[in-house]
Amino acid sequence: MTVPLSVLDLALLGSAATSADALRDTTEVARRADELGYHRFWVAEHHNARSVASTSPAVLAAHLAAVTSRIRVGSGGVMLPNHPALVVAEQFAMLEALHPGRIDLGIGRAPGTDPATASMLRRAPAGLTDAEFPRYLQDLLGLLGDPRTSDGVWDRFAATPVAVTSPSVLLLGSSDFSARLAARLGLPYAYAHHFGTGATLPALRLYRETFVPSAVLDRPYVIVTINVLAADSDDEANRLADPQRVRVLEMLTGRREQLLLSPASAAAHPYLDKARRLPINLIAGAPGTVAAGLTALAGETAADELMVITESAEVATRVRSFELLAGVWSKARTRRNPGSGSRPGRNGASARSPSATRCRSAAASAAGRNAPTWPGAGCRPVPAPGR
Repeated sequence: MTVPLSVLDLALLGSAATSADALRDTTEVARRADELGYHRFWVAEHHNARSVASTSPAVLAAHLAAVTSRIRVGSGGVMLPNHPALVVAEQFAMLEALHPGRIDLGIGRAPGTDPATASMLRRAPAGLTDAEFPRYLQDLLGLLGDPRTSDGVWDRFAATPVAVTSPSVLLLGSSDFSARLAARLGLPYAYAHHFGTGATLPALRLYRETFVPSAVLDRPYVIVTINVLAADSDDEANRLADPQRVRVLEMLTGRREQLLLSPASAAAHPYLDKARRLPINLIAGAPGTVAAGLTALAGETAADELMVITESAEVATRVRSFELLAGVWSKARTRRNPGSGSRPGRNGASARSPSATRCRSAAASAAGRNAPTWPGAGCRPVPAPGR
């Protein structure tokens, strides 16, 4: 229990909720996560989904960063195929200028929606191919002050006039493709274990074995996501988790994504027993049960950080789950790290997380390109993920 804990939130709608309700609930959860000491709070990008109000991570992250004070805020993630690299770079460079040292840009390769909606989002309906995605990602890195070649779009365009810090860029994924790309570029890798693909350990092994140190990261850094719901007892937690199980069942059986049911409505669902038998990656239980499950997951994956997702239409259930988990996690950290602080996500990370220095390349500097300038003759310290 020495790894930091973070939160991924989808701004999910319950059956009686509006978009405004869902976003207000996410705001409340973010504020409480900040107070409890969680390390990051990420929001997702989904489109044309009945149950997800988080359609624009940059806009929502700006709001959440403004109402919190310490926690890192960002995207989990921005779906790069949906956006020009310059637009994403401008949005997150502005967020970083407003909230320096607190902004994460998690990048994903999936569209976050169905093919028809994806074609409406993009200038080119076909989107990015696997061959094109790495180049767009490198364009984004260069625009944010981390050029990987001697020339590129950053020679002609700047995401912001004069930057002194930049957001942390992380690659999200659930496949060999993302593992290889994160390793080749020397980026932190956030693996979507909560998807339940069964490929977590091979992907993480591939990432670590092929990792190439970069200017921002000198050794692999892994975040593993997992569905979690903590309550006062195992029985209560499983009752509260039933709406998520029913929603997953409906998605797997081809129904349009449904709004989250209340626990009472889920209990009356005709296929609840079938939903409960689904092998989804969910840890539900009393605080000790959840902590034991997370500890086992951290050990199995050698994760540097765990990111939890708690699905419930009731904001009080989500807040209570995060409170219970923070309490048991911080107590265990205090026992194992005497003399250190107890808030999850703040202690133990510095010993596990690398640090590095990012510099503009000599060739780019000599060319006098109009790019963000960092303090110290073109170089600046970059805090490692988890710090």
